[in-house]
Amino acid sequence: MSPPPADSPAPKGRSRRNFAGARPVMDDVARMAGVSKQTVSRVLNDHPAVREETRQAVRDAMRVLGYRPSASARSLASGRTRMVGVISFDAARYGPASILTAINTAAQKAGYLLSSIALDDTADHATVAEAVQRLSTEGADGVIALAPQHRVGQALAETRLGTPLVVMENEVRGGTPLATADSRGGAHQATEHLLKLGHATVWHIAGPAGWTSADQRVASWQDTLKAAGAEIHPPLVGDWSAESGYALGRELARRTDVTAVFASNDQMALGLLHALHEAGRRIPDDISVVGYDDIPEAAHFLPPLTTVRTDFAEIGTRLLRLLLDRIDGRAEAAETGGGPMIPVELVVRRSSGAPDQTPSRR
Repeated sequence: MSPPPADSPAPKGRSRRNFAGARPVMDDVARMAGVSKQTVSRVLNDHPAVREETRQAVRDAMRVLGYRPSASARSLASGRTRMVGVISFDAARYGPASILTAINTAAQKAGYLLSSIALDDTADHATVAEAVQRLSTEGADGVIALAPQHRVGQALAETRLGTPLVVMENEVRGGTPLATADSRGGAHQATEHLLKLGHATVWHIAGPAGWTSADQRVASWQDTLKAAGAEIHPPLVGDWSAESGYALGRELARRTDVTAVFASNDQMALGLLHALHEAGRRIPDDISVVGYDDIPEAAHFLPPLTTVRTDFAEIGTRLLRLLLDRIDGRAEAAETGGGPMIPVELVVRRSSGAPDQTPSRR
């Protein structure tokens, strides 16, 4: 018995593949449902201008035929690739890596693929512009820039983009939405915590100058000390690494007037703790330490680290949501700048305490 002609609808309850050996395509669905291919396309993309009975007929045909729309079919139907691009910097660090993971998870749930370009910290204006253009050329429906440095924001502002853009942390002219955690608020909480414990002042190990979060934390630390009438020492500038925290910690360990230190991230705080232990300084009796980020290991430092918790997963999820709003033409995302800052939380552990009034055992 010969198979039915290729243009015949599949018998009810059987997939076209069962008798013709070919995967069913959109034309087959249209024939079985008695509609045009354009109508099938509209159903696939949830277009509102389709009657409910027609929509159900198309879905029934897809179920009977075993039709599964491919990504390319959806792209042709919608004019979109359903791919978003991400430009990241220093992606090996905990914060950026966590944000990138959250973006990828949220994108998958929304039916999007991710194309990521990782640039190093020294990337210049031309390199940033080239990365944006490359993602646009690849067909990205939109781009997320994890832009931690002021100069990166400037480069983005000066780059002609043919695709929607959202950024992390950096202000970009033209109403570009951004998602950011409250770095100023976090630095204030950390500094105020140490002052309320009775420390006369708080020293600061800062992140690199020109990084948005580092600069905001320095400014807030200074403002908090000024408001309290406390002495303000120049910040010691690190590079986010534990090694830089260790080197600066050795300097601080030699000073007898240092009783409290706020480090701009947990890795530098880890290096600081190492240097203080080596110098025989007791923590928190001689010197209290507060970090920033609350990395998973922070609770297992010696002693467990008081730190400011940042919700990196929420940052990544919000960035993706803002981008999809722009892709779908929901302009309110641009008008609001992405909504309120993502709050942070001070997590108090054993590395901070009241200053010891007894002589140190140095």
